[in-house]
Amino acid sequence: MAANLPFSSRRRRSLFLLLALILILTFTLTSLLSSPRSPPSNLSSLTSTSSPPCGSLSSDLIEGHWSNATTPRKTLYGATCPFHRNAWNCLRNGRAHMDAMNSWSWVPDRCAGDPVPRLDPVRFLTAMRGKKIGFVGDSLNENFVTALLCVLWSGDESARKWKRKGAWRGGYFPKFDLIVGYHRAVLLANYTWMPVEKLGQYPKDEIMGMYRVDVDVAADDWNRITKFYDVLIFNTGHWWGPDKFPKEKPLVFFREGKLINPPLGIHDGLNVVISSMVSYIEKEVPGKTLKLWRTQSPRHFFGGEWDQNGSCLFNEPLKEHELNSWFDLKNNGINREAREVNEIIREAILGTSIELFNLTHLSEFRADAHPAIWLGKKDAVSVWGQDCLHWCLPGLPDTWVDLLTARILHFFGR
Repeated sequence: MAANLPFSSRRRRSLFLLLALILILTFTLTSLLSSPRSPPSNLSSLTSTSSPPCGSLSSDLIEGHWSNATTPRKTLYGATCPFHRNAWNCLRNGRAHMDAMNSWSWVPDRCAGDPVPRLDPVRFLTAMRGKKIGFVGDSLNENFVTALLCVLWSGDESARKWKRKGAWRGGYFPKFDLIVGYHRAVLLANYTWMPVEKLGQYPKDEIMGMYRVDVDVAADDWNRITKFYDVLIFNTGHWWGPDKFPKEKPLVFFREGKLINPPLGIHDGLNVVISSMVSYIEKEVPGKTLKLWRTQSPRHFFGGEWDQNGSCLFNEPLKEHELNSWFDLKNNGINREAREVNEIIREAILGTSIELFNLTHLSEFRADAHPAIWLGKKDAVSVWGQDCLHWCLPGLPDTWVDLLTARILHFFGR
């Protein structure tokens, strides 16, 4: 039919269709430009979740404050946790002010006034199904792992004790096939006692013997588990002092089986050992493993050392302006150890794949959170003095657990 139309009619029809098309395109473009534009739904989702969870960043440990303004959070376990160590079980030992101690929450500056979320143990166990978490170091890492074991036990009470692979202690959570282990290696490097009878070059009336430290050899307690764990948390530092190694029983340092000359003092020895162990970890621990080095846990001895009637009978945390008087190296106080060792740690792990887990600052405030005189054993204070080094459980280490598990979940994208 169109073929029979005159040429002029066909031309008018073509012009009409062209004009109609132009009008439609103009209307469409005007609508797109004038209406508010939103990102695609998947981009919108990414934008809203791009901020890492509260507690998962390194800065969350060092930029924040303690607050008891929020509703006190219920502790996740009590005196009956099967993983407790007697001296730290402050509920059972009747320590005063436990409710007040556990009413404080750590609030990172970037979390809009909210405290670090308390760990949901079932969620964590589910997210980490089949994983293995290992701690290597001294009794402060044992204090830490005990808190983690008790928190996770509250989510799986079928958990049982686990001491394989050379672990000093640990737990297996069968519902989730998750292992948490602690390997006691107080110096990290291998050290052995050598009685004076085997040391002809030393006068017997000056020393009882010496501890040989092989600075380049990892202790047997952990040198076979470098590829076993998915997460490893290291520490050392609390044994590096004259109370553990007096002049009658000194540390003597060896490298490649030979005595280091000139001989190293204990501080320089610590420096060399940490550097050597960092190199060993970099070489032996797989890249896929989350490697954390926990900084020093601060002591709060007031009025003297542990064997000089030092005390920590405090009822509330220290104030910000009080911290330097306790811990600043320039004051040469008895609690300076933490910041002193931390300087060595920071320098040693710089540029490596080992991440710093800096719990020192937030812990410096908590002079109120030690077992003190409530040690659960008769005459313990008269023999050992107050414990102003370790921490009550439940207590401050539960906040460490909240921060550690947030870091772990973020690392594994859970």
